Amino acid sequence: MPDKSNDLKYKYKINQYIRAKEVRVVGENIESDVYPIEKARAMAEELELDLVEISPNTVPPICRIVDFQKFLYQLKKKQKEQKSKSTNVVVKEIRFGPNTDEHDYNFKLNHAIKFLKDGSKVKAYVFFKGRTILFKDKGEILLYKFAQELEDYGKVEQMPKLEGKRMIIMLSPKVVGKPTQKKE
Repeated sequence: MPDKSNDLKYKYKINQYIRAKEVRVVGENIESDVYPIEKARAMAEELELDLVEISPNTVPPICRIVDFQKFLYQLKKKQKEQKSKSTNVVVKEIRFGPNTDEHDYNFKLNHAIKFLKDGSKVKAYVFFKGRTILFKDKGEILLYKFAQELEDYGKVEQMPKLEGKRMIIMLSPKVVGKPTQKKE
């Protein structure tokens, strides 16, 4: 049995399946107006097209006179276009300890720069293990320093915040626009 939940052709009533007594008819080369359902079906048949119910929840329902297969094709094409335009936000995580040394810090800083240049968000956090929770201020200073060094590549979306054993900061990439030219 075919899955009808995602198939577009089952989402629209056409021709004899439309049960309303009168409908508002729209379409190309057609005067938009309210017609009895029999007249609307006759108009569609006369043009050798289909009567498709596009807005069933209005009073009266709105129907379009159109070639149903062409209508479905255009809907699928529009959905595919919208899907290609939508962007996935990638969040990269960088983990520090409260006592991270300079070499490790610089190594992770370079990774964060690369991630931000690629357009990903960066979630940097200091993980406090055991008694290191006593060094909350060290972790906060580390995250502020991290954000300050990345200000050319990204902006702070969320300031350092302690969540359980983690202190988290979120950075999003700066939008790279057209360079502005200086007037002389």
